[in-house]
Amino acid sequence: MTKKIFFTLILVFTCSVFVSVNAKDIFSKGDQAVGIGIGIGSYYGGDGYSSGIPPISVSYERGIVEGLLNGKGSIGVGGYAAYTSNKWEDSYFNGTTDVTYGWKYNYIVLGARGAFHYQFVDKLDTYTGLMLGYNIVSSKSIGNTIAMGTTANASGFGFSAFIGGRYHFSPKYAAYAEVGYGISALEIGLSIRL
Repeated sequence: MTKKIFFTLILVFTCSVFVSVNAKDIFSKGDQAVGIGIGIGSYYGGDGYSSGIPPISVSYERGIVEGLLNGKGSIGVGGYAAYTSNKWEDSYFNGTTDVTYGWKYNYIVLGARGAFHYQFVDKLDTYTGLMLGYNIVSSKSIGNTIAMGTTANASGFGFSAFIGGRYHFSPKYAAYAEVGYGISALEIGLSIRL
């Protein structure tokens, strides 16, 4: 239920962005931006998992096409790197001592992204895009069980779809937010134009 309310609020916020149509500060061909963010609501883990390091990310984007859709649209491409960790731990009493066991997981996502930008409101660069990436997953057992020291890895290719916006509070700096499926459900951070 909480997830439905969260995504409904995000949808309402995103739709409210599309009220005004006045473009002046458009992400253009040759523009470059670096984003540093933190994620809220990781897709990794589940019930009983505790967060080690929250999702953190770094992204780079360069504008490659401009002048689309009455001059207000552009396309950018770039790279993305993110990291998070968590653990699952439990214990039981075996009659003589407490036995603790569990797993610690590390996730690294490396990807290539493409985004379509369209500016609806002054100072707000709105965009949507896709990412193709490689998810590097490693795990290690923790605790005082016989399985201690074993590892398991489950890496593979994946994709992400996202929608976001950068609010420029100066020509060089912007605050950004993205929702979608990736290292986290919501990512917020600082974007710097190079």
